[in-house]
Amino acid sequence: MSDITLKPNERELFGHPMGLYVLFFTEMWERFSYYGMRAILVLYLVTKTTDSNAGLGWTNGEALALYGWYTMMVYVMSIPGGIIADKLIGQKKSVLVGGILLLFGHSVLAIEEMWAFYTGLVLIVCGVGMLKPNISTMVGGLYKKGDIRRDEGFTIFYIGINVGAFLSSLIVGYVGEVYGWHYGFGLAGLGMLLGIVQYVVGQKYLATVGNFLGTSKNDGEKELLKKPLTKIEKDRVGVLLISFLIVIVFWGAFEQAGGLMNIYTMEKTNRMLLGWEVPATWFQSLNAMFIIFLGTAIAGYWAKRKLKGKTASSLFKMITGLIIMGTGFFFMTAATAQFESTGASAMYWLVLAYLFHTVGELCLSPVALSFVTKLAPAKYASIMMGVYFAMTGFGSKLAGLLGEWSESLGEYTIFTGIAVFCVVLGGLVLLIRKKLEAFTHGVEDLEGTSHEEAEGFELADTSEN
Repeated sequence: MSDITLKPNERELFGHPMGLYVLFFTEMWERFSYYGMRAILVLYLVTKTTDSNAGLGWTNGEALALYGWYTMMVYVMSIPGGIIADKLIGQKKSVLVGGILLLFGHSVLAIEEMWAFYTGLVLIVCGVGMLKPNISTMVGGLYKKGDIRRDEGFTIFYIGINVGAFLSSLIVGYVGEVYGWHYGFGLAGLGMLLGIVQYVVGQKYLATVGNFLGTSKNDGEKELLKKPLTKIEKDRVGVLLISFLIVIVFWGAFEQAGGLMNIYTMEKTNRMLLGWEVPATWFQSLNAMFIIFLGTAIAGYWAKRKLKGKTASSLFKMITGLIIMGTGFFFMTAATAQFESTGASAMYWLVLAYLFHTVGELCLSPVALSFVTKLAPAKYASIMMGVYFAMTGFGSKLAGLLGEWSESLGEYTIFTGIAVFCVVLGGLVLLIRKKLEAFTHGVEDLEGTSHEEAEGFELADTSEN
């Protein structure tokens, strides 16, 4: 059938639904605004009030405490965001509401007043809570049961996230650090405006996803909200909740990037390159840059491994990601050892650490998003995605606490402790992986089957109580 005769929501580009690219660019601009603001937040807080580009003059501990609470609440609000979508307005409208709240939040931060600073943070927290879980759930809704393209689709979507993060760290970070922190906050708001515009324009490609099931004319969908969970569905939810423990630890370590590692970069890293000092915020772009270059390669590696019949389950990928990311902190251990002996650490330690963190992230984060859409019962899809993001929020709070403890324990102890804990925990979970996967009841065995076979398998499962 010619692509011209297809409905907009049925059209594809590069083997994936057109709707994926609408959500790709929406999330790209949302992450441009969020990560741009994140890149300068802690530095703005700790910069002295007497500097030419004056900050608030907080201590490192105070700044990291706020950073921890802020990044936690940003994602914990995904739970009410998911509930609102599932129970009241649907995912599609929730994403739009979230985008508008984010636009106002970043815009208010551009005002140089303390009331505006706190108001802006609250609006951003609410905005991310409405947008983040629902846009990810919509990505999963673009693919039918058994569609092997789902994981790859989430990786493409994840690259969109990091295109925004890469550009924001360079552009917003530079503007904030050089021209003024509040100019940077305002520029982040402009990015969100662009995201809203293209999301509204692209609605024709999202006609079948993100709609509110409560008002559906389809009697089958109405019944789906009424039925209690089957034993199989309960088992799958249980596996998800256990996997979320890995998520908390992962993000507790990974989110040192915006907090402790960000401050370490500014205060203790020799950033001179050919006579020019590299802005500290630019190192925040390394993670995103590596994801852009390595994202499809790593997704391809796992796909080929699965086709060869080797272990490539979601849990195995997530455990591998945790171990690799944890290993990256040994480079920060080396950096702190060099600083203690010479008074400055080299930039290459940061580059290597971010490289390992990125490979670990690519093994865990997009896979975890896809895993939620595979295992979560349809009527709780957004709520479970909200719980997932809440776990990343708790991880971010843990990251803030670890950053605060570094003031008394020292960076060497914190970085080394994170590395050892992540590697050991990953090894322990690896030992019980097969037992956990048994409770998914073969949900990933559907990949590569026809949609009809997958539907039949699911109907057989859900008929068991």
